[in-house]
Amino acid sequence: MIGYYNYTVILTYMSLISSIMGMFFAAGFGGVSSHPDYAIICLMVSGLCDMFDGKVARTKKDRTESEKKFGIQIDSLCDAVCFGVLPSVIGYSIGMRDWVDLPILVLFPLCAIIRLAYFNVAEEDRQKKTSENRKVYEGLPVTSVALILPLLYSFHKDIGDWFPEVYGGALLVIAIAFITRFKVKKPSMRTMLCFIGVGVGELIWMLYKTRTR
Repeated sequence: MIGYYNYTVILTYMSLISSIMGMFFAAGFGGVSSHPDYAIICLMVSGLCDMFDGKVARTKKDRTESEKKFGIQIDSLCDAVCFGVLPSVIGYSIGMRDWVDLPILVLFPLCAIIRLAYFNVAEEDRQKKTSENRKVYEGLPVTSVALILPLLYSFHKDIGDWFPEVYGGALLVIAIAFITRFKVKKPSMRTMLCFIGVGVGELIWMLYKTRTR
């Protein structure tokens, strides 16, 4: 079989599987009604997997160059689905179904893919010049939606009928931020742990709210 199959890509594949399940939940699968709550939870699970997949991959010291390049490419391709396509599918499931919503639902994954492709090219050029770890990112990282959108969605009942418009506005702002030239400092280990804590807290909160609906 083509491809590489070892523990370094397991979390990346789990992230993709979670996001695909999220799309099924959002669209309604097997005649069951749409469940955007479950789709949001899947988005968070994908985000948690993404936080650790790179660290897990780096524990394998004997990776070949081909394995490293494959890991980079598969990570970006999965990110495009998890954090580019899934949020738009969730938007459709919560009520973004007018023609005026279509440009946003299309623009969001497009901007995510443009950013991911640009990042790959820029990172490859950077690594040819230096072996130092990246200190800043350009534009908003696509994985940030795994924290931003669940937090927004947790207030959907408080916002009420206007929530599809609010969600759509958030998608538009985030999409523009993906491809805007501004510097974002790479999170330190302490910040990453805070992000993980926030993500776990949001996940528990969403699971609780889903069970008590």
